[in-house]
Amino acid sequence: MSDFFTMASLVFVVGSGIRLATPFLLAGLGETIGQRSGVLNLGVDGVMLLGAFGAYWTILETRSPVAGILVGIAVGLAMGLVYGVITVTMRAEQGISGIGIFLFGLGISDLLFQKKVGTPIPIRGFGDLHVPVLADIPKVGEMFFQHSVLVYVAFLLVPAVAFLLNRTTFGLNVRAVGENPAAADSLGVSVARVRYTTILLANGLAGLAGAVLAAELGIFQQNLTNGQGFIAIALVYFGAWRPVGVMGGALLFGMVSATVLQWKTLGLVSGAASSLTAMAPAVLTILALVVISRTVGQPSALTRPFDRGH
Repeated sequence: MSDFFTMASLVFVVGSGIRLATPFLLAGLGETIGQRSGVLNLGVDGVMLLGAFGAYWTILETRSPVAGILVGIAVGLAMGLVYGVITVTMRAEQGISGIGIFLFGLGISDLLFQKKVGTPIPIRGFGDLHVPVLADIPKVGEMFFQHSVLVYVAFLLVPAVAFLLNRTTFGLNVRAVGENPAAADSLGVSVARVRYTTILLANGLAGLAGAVLAAELGIFQQNLTNGQGFIAIALVYFGAWRPVGVMGGALLFGMVSATVLQWKTLGLVSGAASSLTAMAPAVLTILALVVISRTVGQPSALTRPFDRGH
């Protein structure tokens, strides 16, 4: 265990933890926007899978990471439009609809991969962007300022989303619709328009999260996300529907995952113990949710369809 408590190990865990947190953070921020308007999307994982394959296949064909990221976002927006029609226009039950989106994404992404690619072929994503001056700081630079541009974008979105939700008229409308859609409607706020917009934003960020995952790993395979979308949903509750809280949860999950990975690399855990420690991030998230759910209330209209005629 003494091998773990070294500066080199700390640098690895923090740097890797930040990278691992990025997809969770992007998907979690998107889901935060959606849930604040009263829309729960359990299909985040499926959208991430489709976004990941779209980005992977595009980069494979064009060798352009930028094009891959744009395709991932576009796939997310397309799925958001579908989900909006199902839950806002048709007022279908959100939980069941979300599971349907997840299963669709899981199946179609695997089918497309088998038909279009077949065998996993590595791709080249974005290289690390060294922040001038800061990246040269010993240890600190390696941990915080030598990451892909996508990592910086994800963390810069935290204050941007916080500002959007808390300091703009749109954010005020989102929160009003999420708490009392009937009252918001009586004041002239279009509940359908607000929810469609938040669903598109949420799914666009979920598609981006999947694209980032594929670009960072440089590969695609069946069920690449391995349930990361569901963890992202849990992190919204963990963060009490606040972008900063979601970021904290994503970082915690990423750091724990990186710690487990480092333990395996150093041979500190193996066999059955290795399998048990791999469950640590999910178990930690569940325990945190049990504690936080008792103290923080969710948006009042979450999962409730709005029918203006009733």
